Amino acid sequence: MSYCRQEGKDRIVFVTKEDHEAPSNAELIADDPHDPYEEQGLILPNGDINWNCPCLGGMASGPCGAQFKEAFSCFHSSQEEVKGSECIHHFRNMQECMQRYPELYPQEEDHESSDRPEANSAPDSAEDPPLTPQAVAGPAGSPAAGQTAS
Repeated sequence: MSYCRQEGKDRIVFVTKEDHEAPSNAELIADDPHDPYEEQGLILPNGDINWNCPCLGGMASGPCGAQFKEAFSCFHSSQEEVKGSECIHHFRNMQECMQRYPELYPQEEDHESSDRPEANSAPDSAEDPPLTPQAVAGPAGSPAAGQTAS
């Protein structure tokens, strides 16, 4: 004998083997044109973030979904002159989480190094040296970038 029970917002339906053998008489409900999550894009009409938007590429779910949501929510609601400048710690937490799962969140340089065989070779001597505090022009009287003091 099949039956149904409600637990909070969930409805649990128990069916028998006989219920599964009979053809279904369930009626499919047409898509609701007023569904706030359907075809709305990233931001819903009420200003909330649509975490189901395919444009997020699934970032809101997975092992770092909570960190992504915190960082993205902070950025979205930021009122700072440099938008999101107060969210750096949230983005750092998200990045640290993603680094723990490199198979799920490959780093950009991982893609580049696999595409370029010379990425693991020694740097070309013709390249500019890396920028260091000593190489960047400082206060008046300090050497300019690329120059040395005599």
